[in-house]
Amino acid sequence: MSALTFTLKNPAGPADIDCGGLTADTLAGKAAAEVAALPLLVGGRTAKVDDVFEVSGSDATQIVFRGSTARCHRIGAGATTGSIRVEGDAGDHLGAQLRGAEITVTGNAGAFAACEMKKGRITVQGNVGDYAGAPLPGNKKGMSGGMLVVHGNAGERLADQLRRGQILVGGNTGAYTASRMIAGTVLVLGQVGPHCGHGMRRGTLIVRQRPDLPATFADCGTHTLAFLPLLMASWKEAGAPFATL
Repeated sequence: MSALTFTLKNPAGPADIDCGGLTADTLAGKAAAEVAALPLLVGGRTAKVDDVFEVSGSDATQIVFRGSTARCHRIGAGATTGSIRVEGDAGDHLGAQLRGAEITVTGNAGAFAACEMKKGRITVQGNVGDYAGAPLPGNKKGMSGGMLVVHGNAGERLADQLRRGQILVGGNTGAYTASRMIAGTVLVLGQVGPHCGHGMRRGTLIVRQRPDLPATFADCGTHTLAFLPLLMASWKEAGAPFATL
C-alpha cells in the first residue's frame, strides 16, 4: 500500500485549515474515497477533505501532507501511532498533545509546536514559532515526554513549564527559554535569548554560549557530569549537528 497523501489544491488560499482529524487514529481502515468525504474545518466553516486536498493512497500509518503551508494547523494533534511527513510548512499546534506518532516537517512550523506533547518524536528541518513545547493557554503543564528536534531557530518561551522530554535546537532561541521549567532537557547550539531559565526549578539546560543567567542561579563550580556522554549518545538518531556532539 502507498502512503495516504494529502496534496493541497490551493497553496495560496487564505483560509486556515484544521488538520487535527487527519491522523492514523481516525483514518485507519478507510478508503481514499471515504477519507475525501470526511468533514474538515476550513476558515471556521465545515467543508470536505477533498474541497482542499487531493487524496491518494491508502496506508494511514504513513501520512504525507504535500505542498503544505502555514495555513495547515494542528497537523498530527493527539496522534498515538504512525508517521506523518509534512512536505512544506506547518501551521500552529503541530503535534499538539502528541501521544506516540512520529512527525517530520521539511519546512517551518508555527507557534505551540509540540505543546503538551506526551510521547513520540517531532523533527522540524526549519524554524518553530513561540511556545514550542509549552502548555496550551490557561494550562500549567507543558511537554511531558517525547522529543522535539528543531534544526533551525525557535521563538520565545521555548520549553515553558517543561515537565519531561527533550528539546534539541540547532539554531538560536528567543526570550524566556526554559522559563518555569520543572524537568526535562533542553539543548541550544546557537544563541539563547534574554531571561533564559526565568523561574526554572529543575531540569537540564545545555548551551554552547553561556547566557546572562537570572539572579536565582548560583555558581556551583566546575563538575564532570557523568550522564552527559550517555545523553549525547542518545541524540545520534537526531542527525547532524546533534549526532556529532
